[in-house]
Amino acid sequence: MEGVFTYIGSLTGHGNGLVIGHLVLVVAIVLFLAKKATQSMQAVPGGTQNVLETYLGGVIEMGKDVIGEEMARKYLPLVATIGLFVLISNLIGIIPGFESPTSSINVTLPLALLVFFYYNYEGIRKQGAGHYFAHFAGPVKILAPLMFPIEIVSHISRIISLSFRLFGNIKGDDLFLWVLLMLVPWIAPLPGYVLLTFSALLQTFVFMILTYVYLAGAVAIDEEHESAPNPAVDTMGAV
Repeated sequence: MEGVFTYIGSLTGHGNGLVIGHLVLVVAIVLFLAKKATQSMQAVPGGTQNVLETYLGGVIEMGKDVIGEEMARKYLPLVATIGLFVLISNLIGIIPGFESPTSSINVTLPLALLVFFYYNYEGIRKQGAGHYFAHFAGPVKILAPLMFPIEIVSHISRIISLSFRLFGNIKGDDLFLWVLLMLVPWIAPLPGYVLLTFSALLQTFVFMILTYVYLAGAVAIDEEHESAPNPAVDTMGAV
């Protein structure tokens, strides 16, 4: 945000340099946590190892109900890495003097594109291009000319949904915190910090669960899905 003091902004100025600086910081934190958790692995985990193992277990449990445990474990590296990056990016903006990288559309849009291209790639790789795109036509052949373009637009809209939801919410949180600190800079903002922390966690969860949902729609098509569209996928895509 132009005119708001940040430690990195005092070196890079505002604009792309500020975003890149915070991105580097977030990546450094993620790599530090990964290194800290794996440098001395123990059968009975403690400290950072325990925290990250609990996190990874929670990600698997999240995906198990959506795509099954086997697939949830298969896509764990992607979803867990995205989740850790988004969470730290969201939380770092709550600390005065820092800004959330996810408050920039230049960060959230590439994340959404990554998910979009990856789940389509996985669907095509597993089913073949013909079989995969045949599902876009729907179960009723006579309606295929109508359903196919609708499905294409629906899938493309997921890019906008993923990127703008995360960007809009975190940008709004940053603005809220900025105004709150200007009005009441000391004890009064504490309830606001609790609200912003919850929002950061919620937006991370939504991004992760939708990634699993889109992967499930692409690779876990069963007989019931063959005969009718899955309303759960459409519902989650509209969140």
